[in-house]
Amino acid sequence: MKLSGGIKAKDTCRLISISMRYLSIDYGKKRMGLAVCDPTETITSPLDVISNDEGLIKRIKQLIEVEKIGAIVLGLPFNMDGTAGPQAKAVKKFARQLKKQIKIPIHFQDERLSSFAAEEKLAEFEISKKAKKERLDAVAAAGILDVFLENKKRR
Repeated sequence: MKLSGGIKAKDTCRLISISMRYLSIDYGKKRMGLAVCDPTETITSPLDVISNDEGLIKRIKQLIEVEKIGAIVLGLPFNMDGTAGPQAKAVKKFARQLKKQIKIPIHFQDERLSSFAAEEKLAEFEISKKAKKERLDAVAAAGILDVFLENKKRR
């Protein structure tokens, strides 16, 4: 069956079934950067920076519901030589805690140099150092999500 514009019905079903909204998390000891993508997995947007405290998982669960998130992408900070350091282990521990509380998949994405790339992106804008610092983790989370979605398209 063909729909308007020459699109076949089976193609639209396939597109709908493989696209979803992702929540990307740039994990930090003090704060977390959050970013989301649109349902077509085309546009990523920095969302927020939240404190890493006792209410963290509750806030993430609320975001999953409100934003209709289908999966989470956690940045995994490998060392430059590809080994997992203490921060990567902390991210995996957080992922285990989060998985106990949510029912959606959690994916990992190598985040080496994501903060550096975020700093370069923010340097293009004429905003104060304080404003840059406040947005840095969310912009890094968006960069992590961009890489994840690009790799997903290649598979």
